Amino acid sequence: MKNILLLSDTHSHIDDTILKYVNQADEVWHAGDIGNLIVTDTIKKLKPLRAVYGNIDDDKARMEFPLNNRFMCEGVDVWITHIGGYPGKYNPAVREELAANPPKLFICGHSHILKVMFDKKNNLLHMNPGACGKSGFHQVRTMLRFVIDGDKIKDLEIVEIGKK
Repeated sequence: MKNILLLSDTHSHIDDTILKYVNQADEVWHAGDIGNLIVTDTIKKLKPLRAVYGNIDDDKARMEFPLNNRFMCEGVDVWITHIGGYPGKYNPAVREELAANPPKLFICGHSHILKVMFDKKNNLLHMNPGACGKSGFHQVRTMLRFVIDGDKIKDLEIVEIGKK
């Protein structure tokens, strides 16, 4: 069983509130737009981190993190990318692969809009944790917490960390 903290779009921002939740997780997953690598370096000192780079990230982030990160977490096939779209409106860069070989959990960031929905067509759970940084049009900073237990994704919780 693993307790996951999912965040995205930090845009170089890390604070004690985010770190409090990092400390409660077994693993932290970052869905891109990291900004300054101080964010991921700080997280990595505390917990295992899986991340992808986003469209604002520089060459240093692109050297350290992939565009797509697909892996198994216990019995769950996970795919994280930054610009993924939503069920019915997936980014063309991922649409064919999602249809041909869908993961059980598809995660993206970019929109700054927290959204969790089941994609019946591709039989997968889609998650976007919104944005926990202070840059962008979002009003409330958000993250997601959940548990992966074998092949089950459960105990999903929205974490609102205040106005930006």
